[in-house]
Amino acid sequence: MGMTMAEKIIALAAGVKETRAGDIETVTLDKLMSNDGTTHLTIDMFNNKIKNPRIADPGKLIWIVDHNIPADSPKTAASQKKMRDFAKEHGIKFYEGEGVCHQVMMENHVRPGELIFGADSHTCAYGALGAFGTGVGCTDYLYAMVTGQSWLLVPETIRFNLKGRLNDGVYARDLILWIIGRISANGANYKAMEFGGEGLKTLNMADRISVCNLCVEAGAKTALMEVDDIALGYLREHGREPKAIVKSDDDAVYSEVIDIDLSEVIPVVAKPHFVDSVVPAKECLGIHIDEAFLGSCNNGRIEDLRAGAEIIKGKKVAPKVRFLVVPASRAVYKQALKEGILETFMEAGAIIMNPNCSVCWGACQGVIGEGETLISTGTRNFKGRAGHKDSFVYLASAATVTASAIKGEITTADML
Repeated sequence: MGMTMAEKIIALAAGVKETRAGDIETVTLDKLMSNDGTTHLTIDMFNNKIKNPRIADPGKLIWIVDHNIPADSPKTAASQKKMRDFAKEHGIKFYEGEGVCHQVMMENHVRPGELIFGADSHTCAYGALGAFGTGVGCTDYLYAMVTGQSWLLVPETIRFNLKGRLNDGVYARDLILWIIGRISANGANYKAMEFGGEGLKTLNMADRISVCNLCVEAGAKTALMEVDDIALGYLREHGREPKAIVKSDDDAVYSEVIDIDLSEVIPVVAKPHFVDSVVPAKECLGIHIDEAFLGSCNNGRIEDLRAGAEIIKGKKVAPKVRFLVVPASRAVYKQALKEGILETFMEAGAIIMNPNCSVCWGACQGVIGEGETLISTGTRNFKGRAGHKDSFVYLASAATVTASAIKGEITTADML
């Protein structure tokens, strides 16, 4: 009986020939990522709860300040200083001002076949490069940090066979929201979501990251995509080689196999206050918005900014609407500058922010007030996620968000 991609990567990390869904394995981590959302808590536990504190392998740690940058308060500044000083003392790779953690990881660190823990739920984004990325809490992160190991319950896998291609005006963001709406927010609880098929070849790396990144919103433990020439080309462009390229065996056992015809996907919107409350975008036409957000680890890449800039070029942001455009990394920001994309947005009246989590995090830039409505390319739309508890967040693609910013109400690009 064959193994799935998830089973093979865990077996590799555990040093065993094979493993099956339901087994529990002790694994050695390839990398450990943490950001300023919780790292200060990990440091406190390291300093105060461990008798003989040590880091197993500082070279495997990557710490990234991205949630509140620049610092929004003295409290935030203090926690970031704690993180900065600890990283310097222990020789930990440290990024500040470089962008959102998952984008920075994809640009600089992730390799196919690796097993990576991240102190952030959207670590499953790394599956776009065939790596097993999964989010963990501070306690699990700390244990892995001091021992270099952890344990994993091997997840079952749902296989998604993609065929065809997305129609013009439909994006990978629509695809993953459409999938979450179809299987529900609990549809992949503690399972791996594996993507393959001929349709995968029609998705570029930005598309793939967007899809894998949001799989946690269906409850997934991780997301994985077959490694092909597109993924290997991205890896080479960024100066890295795979750890291992794994592919599910033909006789691998899946909990479910779902066939998806990409041509059937349409522009969609996730309504407040749940990510799986997904409807065709045209069902939300005319809903007034106060703010629009184009950015985040899900949709802040150069391809997303290009899509928005093409729509808004020569137009203006609607009066009384704030339109925040936030590149996902310094590299994306520089490329957008080079191509004139940021100038296009600024001429239209958008607000350009430094690379960071911004309003997707909801604790710093661009928070919305009581009764206000945001349309966002961020990752979540839970109650109070982007500001006041009595505000409303709709999730959509970069194209739908940009079109809505222009009109001042939810609309699609083809309706402008």
